[in-house]
Amino acid sequence: MPRWRPRVADPLYPRDRNWNPAAHFPEYKSSILRSPQKPLVKAPPSPSEDHGPVFGHDMLGPLDNDLIRNFAAPGEMAIGPRMIVHGRVWDENARPVPGALIEVWQANAGGRYRHAKEGYLAPLDPNFSGCGRMITDDDGTYRFTTVQPGPYPWPNGPNSWRPAHIHFSVFGHSFAQRLITQMYFEGDPLIPLCPIVRAISDSAAIAQLTARLDMDATAPMDALAYRFDIILRGRGSTPFGNRMEGN
Repeated sequence: MPRWRPRVADPLYPRDRNWNPAAHFPEYKSSILRSPQKPLVKAPPSPSEDHGPVFGHDMLGPLDNDLIRNFAAPGEMAIGPRMIVHGRVWDENARPVPGALIEVWQANAGGRYRHAKEGYLAPLDPNFSGCGRMITDDDGTYRFTTVQPGPYPWPNGPNSWRPAHIHFSVFGHSFAQRLITQMYFEGDPLIPLCPIVRAISDSAAIAQLTARLDMDATAPMDALAYRFDIILRGRGSTPFGNRMEGN
């Protein structure tokens, strides 16, 4: 169960500005232009947002949740420390969320993305795409295998580095219902130095973005495991970067 207690159901669950990242945080330079310049306007969801377009569960392939092998040549595997990432998706009242589509993407073990505009000089891994997806089980669980992503420099300042992280995208009943967040790894000394993380003022909220080493879920002689639970709304929710009006 999550480390918080559910409260009486509230259909609104207003956004806690101290818990979620600040939209305008000059230390994170991109937020200066990306953040809203005028007061937010709340708009009710449209029928297309509530009912479609939807995704088909039969569209997933057998290796979609195996980033070590899903882009590799036959007989090959991605390079880097092997790891398992698993957890559960919860709603605001500590109920598991089944059937949610989760997409993940990350840098390779050297800290480089497979992207046409990638500027970091670390080598590409020919057997690693950095992308995967999965559907939560009936009890809200998910699991995928990958390699430990590396940290990388970025042009936010003269010597700025992103901590190792994995991006998560969680879809609801349709593609228009989407929440995006990032998962970090406990013990990474770069976490408190990152301006994206520093935009979150509550240390407990940062802890919600930090995966814990889970020795009980490791694959002996194969892969370490990290647990990362995602809480969609309400008190103790996982901070999300793309829903400024509220989770």
